[in-house]
Amino acid sequence: MENKRIQFPDGFWWGSAWSAEQAEGRGETGKAETIWERWFKEEPNRFYNRVSSEIATDHIHRYKEDVQLMKETGHNSFRVSISWARMFPDDGVGLVNPLAIEFYRSLFTEMNQNGIAVFANLYHFDMPAALQDQGGWESREVVEAYVRFAKTCFEEFGDLVSQWFTFNEPLGPILGTYLECFHYPNIVDFKRGAQAAFNTIFAHARAIEEFKKLGLSSKIGVILNLSPTYPRSQHPADVEAAEIADQFYTRSFLDPMVLGHFPKKLVALLKEHDQLPVYSASDLEIIQNNTAQLLGLNYYEPRRVKARLTSINPAGPFLPDWFFEPYIMPGRKMNHYRGWEIYERGIYELCMDIKDNYGNIESFISENGMGVADEERFMDENGYVEDDYRIEYIQNHLAFVWKAIEEGANIKGYHLWTFIDCWSWINAYKNRYGLVSLNLATQERTIKKSGEMYKKMSDENGFEFDLSQLY
Repeated sequence: MENKRIQFPDGFWWGSAWSAEQAEGRGETGKAETIWERWFKEEPNRFYNRVSSEIATDHIHRYKEDVQLMKETGHNSFRVSISWARMFPDDGVGLVNPLAIEFYRSLFTEMNQNGIAVFANLYHFDMPAALQDQGGWESREVVEAYVRFAKTCFEEFGDLVSQWFTFNEPLGPILGTYLECFHYPNIVDFKRGAQAAFNTIFAHARAIEEFKKLGLSSKIGVILNLSPTYPRSQHPADVEAAEIADQFYTRSFLDPMVLGHFPKKLVALLKEHDQLPVYSASDLEIIQNNTAQLLGLNYYEPRRVKARLTSINPAGPFLPDWFFEPYIMPGRKMNHYRGWEIYERGIYELCMDIKDNYGNIESFISENGMGVADEERFMDENGYVEDDYRIEYIQNHLAFVWKAIEEGANIKGYHLWTFIDCWSWINAYKNRYGLVSLNLATQERTIKKSGEMYKKMSDENGFEFDLSQLY
C-alpha cells in the first residue's frame, strides 16, 4: 500500500452531465417532435421495456429540486443540453419559443445562484424529426438551421453560460445511423454517413464562427467520445489495423474540430474506396479557421483490435470493419452489465495524447461512468444504494486523471455520467449511472453512497488513494 492524498488544482470542475432528451421530459412549453419520439411511435419494441422519453427524469418540472441535489452531491459545474426541438417547436425552424427561453433562463439562473457553472451543449442526438425528413446532417439547409439555433442560444443565454459546446459525441449518430443501425432512421450507407459527418464538422465550425462575433467571455468547444486504440500485438498487421481503426473512430472528428484539418491517411483511404463526401475549398477554410477552444473527453473503455482473420463480402456495405476486427483481450476487467472493458489507465493515455498531439488544449473529462443493470436490486426501502463499485470506478479513473495533470496535461475537471439516473435512448432505464437514484413510479430522488462520496471529494478537492495502483 502506498496511500497518498491526491489533490487536484484549485478551481477543478467537479460535476456531471446529461442531455435534454434524456432528462427533461416533454413538458408543456411546446416542443417539436424529435427523432426519438418519432422512432418510439414507429417501433416501440426497439426500446427497453417500451419506455419512451416523454417523462424521463421530469427535470423540466423539478429543476429547482435538482439544482439543490447538485449542491448536495458536490457539483460546482454541470453540463446540460439545450433542446433544439423545444427552442424551435415549429419543426426546428420558424419562431423561437419564448417559453423555452423562460425555462432555460430560469434553470441557468438557479444554477448560477447556487454556485454551479452552466456548461451548455447545443446538440445531443435530438434532431427535430421534420429536419431529419429533410436529410438531417446530410443537408446543408439543416446545417444552417442548426447555426441559427446556436446563434439564438448564444444571444439568449450568453450571460448565464460558463462554457459552450457545439456537439456531444458527433461520431455517435454517424455510427448509429449509417453504419450500425442503432440510431433513427437506421440507414446503412457509409458514403452518406461521410457526408453527414463532414456537414456536422462544418456545422461545428459555423457555430464557432457565429459565437466569435458576439464577444462573449465564455469559451466554446466540443465533446468527443474517445478511446485509445491498442493493437493485439506489435505484429505489423495488427499495428496497421489499430492505426486504421484509430483514424476512423478517434482522428476523424478530433483532428478537424481541434486542429482544423482532416487526417491525411483517412482521406486517402476514403478516396481509394470512393467514399469521400462532397465539399468545397471554402468549407475547408471555415473549418480551419474555427476550431474548438475547449475539449470535452468522454471515456468509458479502450478499443482493442487485430488484423482481420476473415475476408470481407465484397457485395456488402463498405464499413471500417473491412480493415480490422475487435480483439478480446484475455483477462480483461469488465463491467459485465454493459459489456465494456474497464481499463482505467486508458483515461491517462487519452489525456496524454491530447497533451502531446493537440496543443495541450484546455480539456476536461466530460463523461466517465459505470452503468449497472437493475440497480434497483441494491436499493433499500428508502431508495438508498450502497454503490461501492461505482465509488471504486470513479476514484480509480480520477487517480489516472491526476497522474496526467501531474505530468502536464491541461485537464480542468471531471464530469461523471450522470447526475440522476436518466433515460438512456433505446436502453431506457436498463442501466443506472447516477449519483442519485430515481424511483420511476414516484420520481423520488435519493442520493446514493457515491453521491455522498462525490460531495466529500469535491469539498476536499481530492481523496486518499493507493498510488501503487497507478504503476
